[in-house]
Amino acid sequence: MTLPAQRPGPVPGQDPGRELADPAFWQAPPAHRLAAFARLRALDSPVFVPEGTGHWALVRHADVQEASRLPKVFASAPGVTTPEPARWVRALFGDSMVNLDGAEHAQLRKIVQRAFTPRLLAAAEEDIHAVAARIVDDVLDRRPDEFVEAVASKLPLEVICNMMGIPERYRAEIADRVNHASENIGVERGLTARLRMPGRGLRALARMQRMVAGIGRERRENPTDDLISALVCANVDGEALGARQLGAFFSLLMVAGVETTRNAITHGLTLLTDHPDQRDLLVADFEAHADGAVDEMIRHSTPIIQFRRTVAAEHTLRGHAFVPGDKVVLYYASANRDEEVFPDPDAFDITRSPNPHLGFGGGGPHFCLGAHLARVEMKALFRELLTRPVGLRAVGLPDLAGSSFDNRVRSLRFAFEQP
Repeated sequence: MTLPAQRPGPVPGQDPGRELADPAFWQAPPAHRLAAFARLRALDSPVFVPEGTGHWALVRHADVQEASRLPKVFASAPGVTTPEPARWVRALFGDSMVNLDGAEHAQLRKIVQRAFTPRLLAAAEEDIHAVAARIVDDVLDRRPDEFVEAVASKLPLEVICNMMGIPERYRAEIADRVNHASENIGVERGLTARLRMPGRGLRALARMQRMVAGIGRERRENPTDDLISALVCANVDGEALGARQLGAFFSLLMVAGVETTRNAITHGLTLLTDHPDQRDLLVADFEAHADGAVDEMIRHSTPIIQFRRTVAAEHTLRGHAFVPGDKVVLYYASANRDEEVFPDPDAFDITRSPNPHLGFGGGGPHFCLGAHLARVEMKALFRELLTRPVGLRAVGLPDLAGSSFDNRVRSLRFAFEQP
């Protein structure tokens, strides 16, 4: 029997929660942040982080899972991001599915799930393999040296646009809007940038939502075999998605689906470069190890670092009594390195089994709808990248955004071992 590694103890005299409130913490090297989370996991109860109005940090795997599976206690409304969306922003753009609870969330999720028919999913998987092959063909022909733009961001963007039925003429603008909408989430900015109104990110979201609303109107009149048509023409208890709901869902799909997958792919290439033994193992028998490799890439990189919750009912978790109105943050990046669940948690091991990572959430009603497609995308792309005789590898360290929200990579240089 393998015993879990011992947790490192807290640093004497140090406020254990204050470090997470310091913007410099999120600019520090990843190893520094991981060591801090390990110290927090060693404590007997959650710590308070004096950031903004303050929140309680859940850093252990079991605690994040428990909170995720008790939505009546740990509510997603009014928002899961930090800071929470302002009321006027929610009124203007509508509530995203991730910020809803109870019957309202269940109904919206049911409409979306019904739209993902077996036929649509089968077509999407076939398209994923074709798009991955085309991207790698293009890379081998052009030989670019920056991975995020040339490879990692192209696959999820093109796959989602194909699945949604977004006309080709809109796609370059959508890619630009996605970058603007997400570039400052969780990143400390100067006063001038914080006060800029309505802000480049909100303008980008507004333009994306107007664009998809127009497409939705066209599809209601003339439906085609795509996801937008299925969503606006759905009949779940007499309901389909309205214009604002469609816009909010599309924004979620683009910002969350594109960003998280592209970051997981980029971190994956870095991990395989830094661990040539694991790369060799994967290349030697790709089909045997691909699923494990994808899950370990997601666990190790944890594309979404944290989501927040608002306590809606009294509840005691690990000796701490939460009361309504308390703010809680679920730190997936820490839970995925929990020594009690993952032996040698900082190791990158594509044969790790079991691997109950929380990269797609901790379970419950908000488990990621796109988990299956993200795994298929990553597996298809790495199959193309690793089975071609070119020896693709990362060069240097990834340029990280320093975000407290997601493990975002701005850029990563890469090269080919063979000319």
